[in-house]
Amino acid sequence: MTFKSGADFDVAERDEWSYSPTVGVGPLRFGMTVEGVVEAAEVLGQTKVSACARGYAIFSPTWKIEVHRRGAAPSLPAVTAYVSQAVGLFCIAADAVHGPQVAYDGIPLVGRDLSELESDAIAYAEAMDVHFRYTPEGYAGPDDSGVVMRGQLVGQVLRSRPLFMVTRDGANTEWDSMPSEECRVNGQPTA
Repeated sequence: MTFKSGADFDVAERDEWSYSPTVGVGPLRFGMTVEGVVEAAEVLGQTKVSACARGYAIFSPTWKIEVHRRGAAPSLPAVTAYVSQAVGLFCIAADAVHGPQVAYDGIPLVGRDLSELESDAIAYAEAMDVHFRYTPEGYAGPDDSGVVMRGQLVGQVLRSRPLFMVTRDGANTEWDSMPSEECRVNGQPTA
């Protein structure tokens, strides 16, 4: 089965990173400390670390690490990692334009037109006799609790911005674990 690559629009030269559920994405491993993420992210570029607003007292303090491509003109981070004091790295977001390409069983997930990704997810589910799922916002993606599909507005098109996650401290599911900075509807922040 062949899937479209999402190459119908200009994107930065993409690295290809692998995804392993509950383990990590590319050089980033769930549970890493802030220092570990910064060191591992050096393969991609420069990092900027900042504290996240603490929206819920149940969560331990959290840091956001933005990774910008080396040598690229100022732009959005290619990858944004979220590290909790209690559990370490729990969320990795790949930017739709600048992020590395990550596939799920051969389906490219980053920077895709969301309707094209939905068609591929349906075809994959039918061919493999497995399920796929929709997010509450209506974005289709793999039926894997470690992948939450988000939308990012690129020009006039909504592109895929996957979040690769494990459940963080005090949360029951990946939906509960989602950093407030990643809560978007149609590519726009909700907060």
